[in-house]
Amino acid sequence: METLTLKSPFDMHLHLRDGEMLENIIKYTAQNFASALVMPNLELPIVSVDLAVAYKQRILEACKKQGIEDFMPLMSLYLTPSLTEVELRKAKELGIFILKLYPKGATTGSQSGVKEVLDSKILEILGIAESLGMVLSIHGESNGFVMEREVEFHPVFEVLGKSFPKLRIIFEHLSDYRSVALVEKYENLFATLTLHHMLLSLDSVAGGMLNPHYFCKPILKTKKDQEALLQVALSGHSKFSFGSDSAPHLRNAKEQKGAAGIFSAPILLPLLVQTFESNRALEKLETFISYNASKIYQLPLSKKNVRLCKKPMIIPQECYGVVPMLAGETLEWSVA
Repeated sequence: METLTLKSPFDMHLHLRDGEMLENIIKYTAQNFASALVMPNLELPIVSVDLAVAYKQRILEACKKQGIEDFMPLMSLYLTPSLTEVELRKAKELGIFILKLYPKGATTGSQSGVKEVLDSKILEILGIAESLGMVLSIHGESNGFVMEREVEFHPVFEVLGKSFPKLRIIFEHLSDYRSVALVEKYENLFATLTLHHMLLSLDSVAGGMLNPHYFCKPILKTKKDQEALLQVALSGHSKFSFGSDSAPHLRNAKEQKGAAGIFSAPILLPLLVQTFESNRALEKLETFISYNASKIYQLPLSKKNVRLCKKPMIIPQECYGVVPMLAGETLEWSVA
């Protein structure tokens, strides 16, 4: 049987939620990845170091219940105007070096986000973050027309890229082909790419019967965008790393309330291998999911290796009340 071993895979954009949901879904990531960057937009946002430390402990305890002890969650702080230099220094000393900026109202859990990104107080915080060698991750969307929100946010990235040349800035879940050139323009600007933006388009949401399980933010876009992002990933482009943006919502929240988010965690590595193999780019997969993240975020590679085998994997229709991406379909690869 054909096998493949991946060294130290990273997921640099992940939603784990909390409580029962966390305990149910953590295994899908913790078994298959060495580390993942956990988003801070919980119902009670992770706006302080103490909250981040406590959340990390809950994640590790959930892993332990599953018998998993070789997974390292990377914590991030929800950026608000109340962040102080003392708090930022405390975060950095404890290994929390990533700030997550949500424009207010842009996505799930962004009610406490930043109303004016270029406000003087926010710029002051970013200056401190730059001096401390921190990383700024941004959900880069305006509140304009849904298909243009990402591009409308470009001027903000331009200002930040110029104003803070030593601050590593991450364009999270880049979804529009026009954003690729922007990332390439600034030495300190990088991006994460999701699997769903590489493989799906707006047709997946509304091309036939409405499919709420493929509704996400930033919204899936055109076939042109999808193909452009796929080619960037397949090339192993050094400024782009993998971030799944796997975001679980219960079926009821998706189908009756229209919650935004695609749950991809159960299928990520098998589908990534299948995608890169079918495009004759398998030699670039480790670059995309391991080495690029290590360089961009200055993370050491873990000793954790994940082995896959070419054995069919049937994707479940539901995982603890959450419908996964490609539910019911069969993949060519499985995690061994």
